[in-house]
Amino acid sequence: MFKRSGIWWMCIVRNGRKIQKSLETSNKKIAKTIEEKIKTELVQGSYFEKPIGSKKTFKQLMSKFMVEHAPKVSSSTQRGYCSYSKHLIKFFGETNLLSISTKKISRYKVIRNEAGAKPATINRELAMLSKAFNLAVREWEWLSENPVSKVPKEKENNKRDRWLTLEEENRILSFSPEWLSEIIIFALNTGLRQDELLSLEWSRVSLIRKTILIQKSKSGRPRTVPLNRFGLELLNMKYSKKVLSINGLVFVSSVGTKIDADNLRRAFYGVLEKAEIENFKFHDLRHTFATRLAQSGIDIYKIAKLLGHEDIRMTQRYAHHCPQSLRSGVEILESYYNPTTMPKKESLINV
Repeated sequence: MFKRSGIWWMCIVRNGRKIQKSLETSNKKIAKTIEEKIKTELVQGSYFEKPIGSKKTFKQLMSKFMVEHAPKVSSSTQRGYCSYSKHLIKFFGETNLLSISTKKISRYKVIRNEAGAKPATINRELAMLSKAFNLAVREWEWLSENPVSKVPKEKENNKRDRWLTLEEENRILSFSPEWLSEIIIFALNTGLRQDELLSLEWSRVSLIRKTILIQKSKSGRPRTVPLNRFGLELLNMKYSKKVLSINGLVFVSSVGTKIDADNLRRAFYGVLEKAEIENFKFHDLRHTFATRLAQSGIDIYKIAKLLGHEDIRMTQRYAHHCPQSLRSGVEILESYYNPTTMPKKESLINV
């Protein structure tokens, strides 16, 4: 026996199988009695440990997940969880957790496909489902395995490659109120995600060093983003105005509170309609930032760092915009050769 957080646990091996479980008591004498009882049942063949999940429903799993895990992630991920859980609960509902099999999850994929859900959306829903089951296995000890782990992901074919032309940008800004124009300009010059931008605090801004610190990014790691002239001028202007700001936020509503993401999206899409810009989302401002860097010859690794991508494969979508940086890559080899020792032009052509 051993103690964990004040509670006694047992750990024994029977017929090659390791059995480790909480004895659910801090009293050593009681714990010893329970352990002896379990050992006797194992010898007699009458012991069969039923997981807690045999008494739990899917709704209970989602409820615990949203209370204990969801608050730990970004607000944008939380909004995604709220959306995904509606579809998951509609299908699985009061189903006992032990009844949720790989086959049943595969059936869920079919239903969502028939409903017109995009592959990426289905994969996000399955990712949430898998995370909930992993917690149920590893932390809550409700189940012994995760049924989602055996379900293949959908093949995603809906990656976006949309960015703004300068003419489109000017049209958008001409229809935008001042507060929205500031957000759009800052997004185009920093590549920040929406939540990173709306959560930016003055304490994370260094006007002297010309940098901002994103403390809580999607990867969970902080990153420093350098400011160009446009980003720096915008922040200097806002700082000089000394706008009322609750919680020290850089971009705030008219009453000094954090700008609501839904209100931002409604205002943004209203402007897009007036500017007659189609097939464009707020997140595409980030794509525009990256695409313009690539088209200007910035190498893909620098772009990945600026975007905060942990995996370079996420940045590869912009690689086809980098012809000039590729050219400079091969032109560097020219310095290795002495023109006087190079073959004549005629011989090169005949090779």
